Amino acid sequence: MPITIFTQGKDLTPWLKVFKEKRPDLEVRTYSDNTPTQDVEFAMAWNHPLGVFKNFPNLKCIASMGAGVDHVLRDPELPAGVAITKIIDTNLTKDMAEFILVLAMDYLRGISAYKVQQLQQNWQPIPYKRIEEVRVGVMGVGVLGMYVAQQLHKVGFRVSGWARTAKRSESINIYAGAEDLNAFLSVSDILVCLLPLTPDTANMLNKATLSKLPKDAFVINVARGEHVVEKDLLQLLDSGHLSGASLDVFRQEPLPENNSLWTHPKINITPHMASKTDPTSAVDQILENYDRLMHNKPLINTVSLQKGY
Repeated sequence: MPITIFTQGKDLTPWLKVFKEKRPDLEVRTYSDNTPTQDVEFAMAWNHPLGVFKNFPNLKCIASMGAGVDHVLRDPELPAGVAITKIIDTNLTKDMAEFILVLAMDYLRGISAYKVQQLQQNWQPIPYKRIEEVRVGVMGVGVLGMYVAQQLHKVGFRVSGWARTAKRSESINIYAGAEDLNAFLSVSDILVCLLPLTPDTANMLNKATLSKLPKDAFVINVARGEHVVEKDLLQLLDSGHLSGASLDVFRQEPLPENNSLWTHPKINITPHMASKTDPTSAVDQILENYDRLMHNKPLINTVSLQKGY
């Protein structure tokens, strides 16, 4: 049984190299119009052509090539009964935590602001905050979000988390459900969005929710661009309610040249690089599920279609 990769615009060279090293006898191929429809049982996907999977009657598993699965679930013609899996990557998780810590410290100490002043030759000290004075709210405390919250807590931040359903943590105060959302927002001087993208979480960072943050709060979005209503964010930045935002993800990527986010003085932009899936560790998980499928064993890291993650 071969593995067939369905993607658009993704460089597969590192992935194919790792597959060759780890399983040299396994056929790993990329989808084309000539791909035989009957022998595709195990697929890997990243931004696949929508509707393509319905053409493969023997398909049993679609493995996302990253931690997110919204790019798979947005396909309105996914065949019924096909398992969907995701990557849970230790390196990706650590990279994300380090990136968010950098952004949080930038907010505390104003490093980005000093870079602007340097270019202006402006010598102007900026008041700063201390770690123990700042409350961080992590929105979305799955495997990735919980690790991020715990690492920020270890550094000394006062950290809370929010999830759609109740979760337990010995070190992090977890708010749950719509009834706890406003209370969670009210204690988030820095709001970190790590939510999965689902119909329930799309546009969740809007005027109503962002207005519940404390005055001068800072927003970090490293989840998906569709979580943020951009015009609402801009309005709250311009009004002075929010002190700034760091955005790593956007509704359209690359971010169009005419988008006003580029030039807003209170917004830091990075090109969707907070963390990247490491093919070396990801391929091990994909091969494990491949072997499990071959031997009719339960798959790991499966996705709930009802929850969307």
